[in-house]
Amino acid sequence: MEKSVRACRKIYWRFRGVSIGRGTFPGKMTVNWPHQLCIGIETILEDHLIFKYDGIEAPGPSIRIGNKIFLGNHCEFNISRGITLSDHCLIASGCKFIDHDHSMDTGHPIGVNPGPESEIIIGPNVWLGVNVVVLKGVIIGEGSVVGAGAVVTRSIPPFEIWIGIPARKIGSRRL
Repeated sequence: MEKSVRACRKIYWRFRGVSIGRGTFPGKMTVNWPHQLCIGIETILEDHLIFKYDGIEAPGPSIRIGNKIFLGNHCEFNISRGITLSDHCLIASGCKFIDHDHSMDTGHPIGVNPGPESEIIIGPNVWLGVNVVVLKGVIIGEGSVVGAGAVVTRSIPPFEIWIGIPARKIGSRRL
């Protein structure tokens, strides 16, 4: 039963404009601008994912999910500029990706001024633990691991292990 429901969801989302690769069958998800979402082949999408393109209609896709990725329950993509998840990533439940801020200009209400935006790039073979938050402009290098609950505010070189708020290096995966 579950496989047939996921197959129907795939047809529905493709019809709406989401690009979904072979062997990928989405769970329950929310997508406000379907043409902004591109999902690769053989990717596992658990339930209650939020793909929010935070902007006016524009050419897409701006949310690019690679091949053979695992996305756990309740992950959120709040994107104005763009995000790329490269192949073979493990993204645990509750992770959030936010590529923009509000302006801190005191002359206007804080909620109406657009702030800085910068694309997020997650390299191949990266593992993000549960409830990791990745903020604007971050690049996480190939093979890196980020521990549960970390808030990543700056880029992480390849094959490093980071934890904490804000995230900091605690080790390396190199031999």
